[in-house]
Amino acid sequence: EVQLVESGGGLVQPGGSLKLSCAASGFAVGSYAMDWVRLAPGKGLEWISTITIRGFTLYAEDVKGRFTISRDSAKNTLYLQLNSLKTEDTAMYYCRKNSIRGQGTQVTVSS
Repeated sequence: EVQLVESGGGLVQPGGSLKLSCAASGFAVGSYAMDWVRLAPGKGLEWISTITIRGFTLYAEDVKGRFTISRDSAKNTLYLQLNSLKTEDTAMYYCRKNSIRGQGTQVTVSS
C-alpha cells in the first residue's frame, strides 16, 4: 500500500525557513517522479515542484530560487526546503506520487 506522510510544517516569520519531509512507504521514492503541491485558503491546488527519476528538478516561477526539492533514497523520504518565506506561501503542503497525496503539513507565514 502506498503511503505518504508529510511533516515539518509550522508557524514561521516572513523571511524564515522550514524543511518539509515526506516519508514514503509501499514504493521507492527514487523510482518515481515526485511532486510537492500546496493548497491555500480560497485557492486551487498549486503545483510547486517536481523531482524526476533522474533527479532533475522543476519549480513553479514564484518559488524558484527559494524552495529546493530533494530526496534521500536510503531513508525513502522526499524533502522540500523552504527559504525566504513570504506570507503568500501560507498553505497546506502535500507531497504527491501521481494522484496520491499524504495528509499534508500546514505552513503558516506570519509576523
